[in-house]
Amino acid sequence: MVTPSGTAPIVELKGASRHYGPVVALSDVDFACHAGEIHAVLGENGAGKSTLMKLVAGVVQPEPGDVLVDGHPVRLSSPRVALEHGIVCMFQELSLAPDLSVRDNVLLGARSTGLGFFSYRRMRDVRALLDRIGGEGIRLTARVRDLTLPDRQLVEIVKALYREPRLLILDEATSALNASVVDRVFALLRERRDAGLGVLFISHRFHEVEALADRISVFRNGRHVETFDNGRYGYGDIIQRMVGQSIDELFPPKASVDEVLGEVVLAVDGLTWNGRLHDLHFDVRAGDIIGIGGLDGQGQITLLQALFGVLRRVDGAVKIGERQVVPENPRIAKQSSTGLALVPEDRKTEGLIPELSIAANLELAQLGHDGPGDADFEALAAELELKCASFAQPAAALSGGNQQKVALMKWLALSPRCLLLADPTRGIDVRTKTQIYALLRRLASKGVAVVLLSTDHEELVHLCDRVHVFYDGRIVSTLADEELTSEAVVTASLDPGAAA
Repeated sequence: MVTPSGTAPIVELKGASRHYGPVVALSDVDFACHAGEIHAVLGENGAGKSTLMKLVAGVVQPEPGDVLVDGHPVRLSSPRVALEHGIVCMFQELSLAPDLSVRDNVLLGARSTGLGFFSYRRMRDVRALLDRIGGEGIRLTARVRDLTLPDRQLVEIVKALYREPRLLILDEATSALNASVVDRVFALLRERRDAGLGVLFISHRFHEVEALADRISVFRNGRHVETFDNGRYGYGDIIQRMVGQSIDELFPPKASVDEVLGEVVLAVDGLTWNGRLHDLHFDVRAGDIIGIGGLDGQGQITLLQALFGVLRRVDGAVKIGERQVVPENPRIAKQSSTGLALVPEDRKTEGLIPELSIAANLELAQLGHDGPGDADFEALAAELELKCASFAQPAAALSGGNQQKVALMKWLALSPRCLLLADPTRGIDVRTKTQIYALLRRLASKGVAVVLLSTDHEELVHLCDRVHVFYDGRIVSTLADEELTSEAVVTASLDPGAAA
């Protein structure tokens, strides 16, 4: 961090509040972000983070309160006015125009683009930015609609950086990116920070905050709790400030070591696929919560896809109970005789059809199912504390956490024997995570076998009974009991030789 002593913050809020009818979104907040610092903002959903970002970005104005830029009171009446002061925001919900090209999206509204004539120099600049952060395969002429979610997120980041902001606001900007790409984005952000850029960074992935932030501010119930230097507090202490609970209270107790697990529900013997999965062996018993860990892109997602019949020509043996089966397609995988269910990684493109109603989304998993599903969605909604106006509401209108609950509910209605989960708490707030943790432990206590892929080390350690760490499509370490620690998971992920 290169913040000069005595220099006014780029942006400062004094006594800022914001109300939406009777709801207090932000209450009497003092907050500042300086040049040359990466400032993370943490808090669960409803804590006030998004409202804070909207105040700084000019989307809404404080009622009452003051906004200062470089120490002078200003009225940021719109994002365009904020941009004139050098403030650029990348919101969690991407703002790209789907029918325009990557080039047009990046340059649209940027400074000094004249009448829309784009020089080769500008094209080189955009190309260089994309290549720098892992977008080498993204064509500038490609329509945004045709890009994957991670590629769209990279385009959104480039669009924000191309505007050469003084203060860059990133709201869950890396939620869809794998670890290697995140590292490249972070390297560029650190470089820009050292040149004087200020960054406000929101993420529910604590390891990203720990790796990137210089300072951290915690919000709870619309109030600013505390600002401190990164490294002053550990994960548990920060969670305590975010939700008013200790980390031990967030995770349900594991099954007793003396408790006898049920029969083997899923047995994997020599599973191999296309040079990306290599000779995998493990089993999952009724009542087990088995973790799948490791760096992103090491075969974990491929494993879940292979088990659920998404992939073709999978070698090796898979048994469900006493039945030998390698599912040829998801329809077979979800039949009652097999009993598999997969909650995919991206709820918006794979788990849900956002434009459809909640009710229509809940019915999707039952299409082609050979047995009656548990149609009591009201009971599931109550158990998960789903917040919605009615089941007729579009899934797109829900918060990220509530969308994830719907993605879970549609599969739970089939009463699966084995539940496969791909990072089910990515990008959602701590309280919703706690509800999902409790649900998974309740399912396990009823005999459901759970396979949990997670990029959150604390989830693996505090929720799972044992963890298989992947590297290059192989299980390089299996951790359980006192060996299952965050340090051991990280070590096995980064240095497979040391874990062998």
